[in-house]
Amino acid sequence: MLLFSRQGKLRLQKWYEPYPEKQRRKITRDLINTVLARKPKMCSFLEWRDHKIVYKRYASLYFCAAIEPDDNELITLEIIHRYVELLDKYFGSVCELDIIFNFEKAYYMLDELLIAGEIQETSKKNVLKAIAAQDMLQEDETPQGFFEDSGLG
Repeated sequence: MLLFSRQGKLRLQKWYEPYPEKQRRKITRDLINTVLARKPKMCSFLEWRDHKIVYKRYASLYFCAAIEPDDNELITLEIIHRYVELLDKYFGSVCELDIIFNFEKAYYMLDELLIAGEIQETSKKNVLKAIAAQDMLQEDETPQGFFEDSGLG
């Protein structure tokens, strides 16, 4: 799964198969160039090497997933859309800057949605609950709370 801007800047990447770093960079560069070279009215599916690529542009970001040749492209497109809906719900109309400055939340949301490249949770409500619980945990672990608990604050 790759998220990149219209300028070709990689904003988020999640790999579900092991590749050496050098190969990852080459795959990423080639894939971004291939998707950006396509015209807006072209289909969001393409065959690329030994995978199918499914992508969708939302505002200034491209969401791109590589799937096995026998996987369903429409389900993958729906998963991408579900991820964008989650990001929108959490950030309130997500933009590229939200991903840049809150990438750990974007990764966490993706991990709640997908595990090992397979859909984990289809309910947006359940994913958002898990993220809210994570936010509460982070708030409870503030340095100030640490000092107060230690009798230093």
